[in-house]
Amino acid sequence: MAMDEHTDTATDATTDTATDASEDVAALAGSDDVTRYPVAPGYRVNVRTGPGTKYGIVRTLPYGMKIPVYCQKPGERVTGPYGTSNIWDNIANGQFVADAYVHTGSDGYIAPRCD
Repeated sequence: MAMDEHTDTATDATTDTATDASEDVAALAGSDDVTRYPVAPGYRVNVRTGPGTKYGIVRTLPYGMKIPVYCQKPGERVTGPYGTSNIWDNIANGQFVADAYVHTGSDGYIAPRCD
Protein backbone atom coordinates (compact mmCIF):
# COMPACT_ATOMS: atom_id res chain seq x y z
CA MET A 1 0.00 0.00 0.00
CA ALA A 2 1.40 3.41 -0.93
CA MET A 3 1.72 6.03 1.81
CA ASP A 4 1.76 9.81 1.65
CA GLU A 5 4.98 11.24 3.03
CA HIS A 6 4.37 14.95 3.38
CA THR A 7 2.77 17.31 5.79
CA ASP A 8 0.80 20.46 5.16
CA THR A 9 1.76 21.89 8.52
CA ALA A 10 4.76 21.35 10.73
CA THR A 11 3.92 18.83 13.42
CA ASP A 12 5.95 18.35 16.57
CA ALA A 13 8.18 21.28 15.56
CA THR A 14 8.26 24.94 16.39
CA THR A 15 9.15 27.65 13.92
CA ASP A 16 12.61 27.95 15.47
CA THR A 17 13.21 24.21 15.11
CA ALA A 18 12.09 24.25 11.47
CA THR A 19 14.36 27.22 10.78
CA ASP A 20 17.32 25.58 12.52
CA ALA A 21 16.71 22.36 10.62
CA SER A 22 16.60 24.08 7.24
CA GLU A 23 19.79 25.97 8.08
CA ASP A 24 21.49 22.67 9.05
CA VAL A 25 20.50 21.06 5.75
CA ALA A 26 21.45 24.16 3.75
CA ALA A 27 24.84 24.35 5.46
CA LEU A 28 25.46 20.66 4.82
CA ALA A 29 24.38 20.94 1.17
CA GLY A 30 26.66 23.93 0.59
CA SER A 31 29.70 22.21 2.09
CA ASP A 32 30.61 20.19 -1.02
CA ASP A 33 29.88 19.73 -4.69
CA VAL A 34 26.83 17.47 -4.34
CA THR A 35 23.96 18.40 -6.66
CA ARG A 36 20.90 19.74 -4.85
CA TYR A 37 17.40 18.74 -5.98
CA PRO A 38 14.15 20.62 -5.31
CA VAL A 39 11.42 19.22 -3.11
CA ALA A 40 8.05 19.25 -4.91
CA PRO A 41 6.46 22.73 -4.87
CA GLY A 42 3.82 23.16 -2.19
CA TYR A 43 5.04 20.27 -0.03
CA ARG A 44 6.77 20.17 3.33
CA VAL A 45 8.45 16.79 3.35
CA ASN A 46 9.24 14.71 6.43
CA VAL A 47 12.89 13.76 6.99
CA ARG A 48 13.09 10.33 8.64
CA THR A 49 15.75 8.23 10.35
CA GLY A 50 15.34 5.44 7.78
CA PRO A 51 13.76 4.53 4.43
CA GLY A 52 10.10 4.27 5.45
CA THR A 53 7.20 6.01 7.17
CA LYS A 54 7.58 3.82 10.26
CA TYR A 55 10.93 5.49 11.02
CA GLY A 56 10.95 8.53 13.29
CA ILE A 57 10.66 12.06 11.90
CA VAL A 58 13.84 14.11 12.37
CA ARG A 59 12.37 17.32 10.96
CA THR A 60 10.07 18.63 8.25
CA LEU A 61 11.65 20.44 5.30
CA PRO A 62 10.28 23.91 4.54
CA TYR A 63 8.58 24.82 1.27
CA GLY A 64 10.96 25.39 -1.65
CA MET A 65 13.88 23.48 -0.13
CA LYS A 66 16.64 22.07 -2.34
CA ILE A 67 18.38 19.04 -0.89
CA PRO A 68 21.56 17.08 -1.56
CA VAL A 69 21.24 13.38 -2.36
CA TYR A 70 24.36 11.58 -1.14
CA CYS A 71 23.09 8.06 -1.72
CA GLN A 72 19.80 6.23 -2.17
CA LYS A 73 18.28 3.18 -0.54
CA PRO A 74 15.28 0.97 -1.29
CA GLY A 75 12.58 1.02 1.36
CA GLU A 76 8.85 1.50 1.79
CA ARG A 77 6.88 2.28 -1.38
CA VAL A 78 5.51 5.82 -1.26
CA THR A 79 3.28 7.77 -3.65
CA GLY A 80 3.98 11.47 -4.16
CA PRO A 81 3.81 14.17 -6.83
CA TYR A 82 6.58 12.48 -8.84
CA GLY A 83 4.99 9.03 -8.87
CA THR A 84 5.23 5.92 -6.73
CA SER A 85 8.66 4.69 -5.68
CA ASN A 86 10.46 2.65 -3.06
CA ILE A 87 13.59 4.80 -3.39
CA TRP A 88 14.60 6.94 -0.40
CA ASP A 89 17.19 9.73 -0.64
CA ASN A 90 19.87 10.11 2.02
CA ILE A 91 20.27 13.87 2.62
CA ALA A 92 22.52 13.70 5.71
CA ASN A 93 23.86 11.10 8.12
CA GLY A 94 20.86 8.94 9.12
CA GLN A 95 18.34 11.22 7.37
CA PHE A 96 16.09 10.10 4.51
CA VAL A 97 13.28 11.56 2.39
CA ALA A 98 10.97 9.74 -0.01
CA ASP A 99 12.24 10.19 -3.58
CA ALA A 100 8.63 10.51 -4.82
CA TYR A 101 8.70 14.05 -3.34
CA VAL A 102 12.06 15.09 -4.84
CA HIS A 103 12.47 16.27 -8.44
CA THR A 104 15.57 14.33 -9.51
CA GLY A 105 14.54 14.10 -13.17
CA SER A 106 14.55 10.30 -13.02
CA ASP A 107 12.30 7.46 -11.89
CA GLY A 108 15.39 5.45 -10.92
CA TYR A 109 18.58 5.85 -8.95
CA ILE A 110 20.56 9.06 -9.51
CA ALA A 111 23.13 8.46 -6.76
CA PRO A 112 25.03 5.43 -5.44
CA ARG A 113 23.16 3.00 -3.20
CA CYS A 114 23.67 3.54 0.52
CA ASP A 115 25.52 0.80 2.39
